[in-house]
Amino acid sequence: MALAPGLQARLLTMVEREDTAAKVGSGDVPVLATPRVLALAEQATLQAVAGALAPGQTSVGTRVSLEHLAASPVGTHIEVVVELTEVDGRRLVFGFTARDRRAVVASGTIERVVVDRERFLARLAPGNEGGTTR
Repeated sequence: MALAPGLQARLLTMVEREDTAAKVGSGDVPVLATPRVLALAEQATLQAVAGALAPGQTSVGTRVSLEHLAASPVGTHIEVVVELTEVDGRRLVFGFTARDRRAVVASGTIERVVVDRERFLARLAPGNEGGTTR
């Protein structure tokens, strides 16, 4: 499998208390937190390309655009669908939608860059501060 537009992944989850804005500190209401929406979408992007990356490669997030459109209380089932829409060298662009049985909960885009895992981590070692992914 190669990195090409059209790769997709689907993630299903149920909103738990630990996923709420009140619990993660992004608000004070017991509904799905925007940071959790993003984390679920990023998790799905990883799943979408998992079989297409070379051994030793991974991808790291570089840019996000997210619209959180509807509240989802504890117990709501959420489906997150991502699709790889653009491949530009090592840069990957995904579109995503999160929805419950009633409506679209969130949508947006996520950009990631393919990196060599060991080289990336080596740049984070003490003495190598300021390294970049590009």
